[in-house]
Amino acid sequence: MTGFFILAILALAFLVTFQIAKASEYVSVLKGEEKSFLQNNRINAFLFITFLVLGLIGAWWCNELFYKRTLLAQPAASDHGEKIDIMLWLTLAVTGLVFLITQILLFWFAFKYQYTEKRKAYFFAHSNKLEVIWTVVPAIFLTFLVGLGLFYWYKITGDAPKDAQIVEITGKQFNWMMRYPGKDGVLGRKNYRLTDASSGNALGVDWEDGSSHDDLESTEMHLVVGKPVQLVINAQDVIHDVGLVHFRLKMDAVPGIPTTMWFTPKYTTAQMKEITGNKDFVYEISCDQICGSGHYSMKGTIIVETKEEYDSWLAGQKPQYLTVQESLKSNTPAEMTDSLKSANVSATSKPLAQNIVK
Repeated sequence: MTGFFILAILALAFLVTFQIAKASEYVSVLKGEEKSFLQNNRINAFLFITFLVLGLIGAWWCNELFYKRTLLAQPAASDHGEKIDIMLWLTLAVTGLVFLITQILLFWFAFKYQYTEKRKAYFFAHSNKLEVIWTVVPAIFLTFLVGLGLFYWYKITGDAPKDAQIVEITGKQFNWMMRYPGKDGVLGRKNYRLTDASSGNALGVDWEDGSSHDDLESTEMHLVVGKPVQLVINAQDVIHDVGLVHFRLKMDAVPGIPTTMWFTPKYTTAQMKEITGNKDFVYEISCDQICGSGHYSMKGTIIVETKEEYDSWLAGQKPQYLTVQESLKSNTPAEMTDSLKSANVSATSKPLAQNIVK
């Protein structure tokens, strides 16, 4: 905070000095004091060079101070994320080099070619060669970047490997809900009309679909390191956005229109704690779409673990269908009838053991 105030004071002092110099220049011109005008012009040229040098030093200093706090200092935690980083660094390298060259030339020209009585500016109205250069060169580079981006985009949103883990993530104001297929590897059918959190069916799962009977639900996303995962993304109310900053991925969650993307986690949560030096590190799911008054609080957690750790976690989970059935059995007969209707479970359905897909 102290550093910020120092920078603010220096910037204010520079602006005050600059404005005083300009005011003095205008007064001199009005009075016809040509010598004073030339002197002020030299002062302005010197200030341009000073600003250039201080600006370059300030940019380097800020990089040294804040770079390690950015995501760029951390490796991408997915294979697709590495490709996104390559594109980002390529863009920063080219645009940064162009910016550096043009800004140095801009301030140097202001100093080198300051006004004197012996120099006249050269003016030309048109140059086909220059227009072709500054049009074609950026167009070629942007076309390359767009083409590369489209290639990676279709890769991420295309078909996942056959052995990919499937996780459904649903956003609602203001939290994320996960669903995993059971032993059958198939997510059960859903119907938004069946959504009823009070009966244990917050995701609107159709319990009449046998594939849903072994599905698991969780508030955390558990992934296996090195194993491809396909995310099936939904929203219940407004447009949300699944932001996976550490994996360099994001995808809109649109009500009524499921979207998908897939990637392969590279590091477990424990490994990232060592890489970042942060013992409290967690992979975060953020909502990257402003979705309401509680948008800031809409966060989720991803736990990337080994196959053994994942299997251990999986063994301790209970199918949501079983949880709902047990809850219904604990109700009185009258309450049970109403709950069965809301949960779309028929009172004449088969015994639970026969319904769960093995």
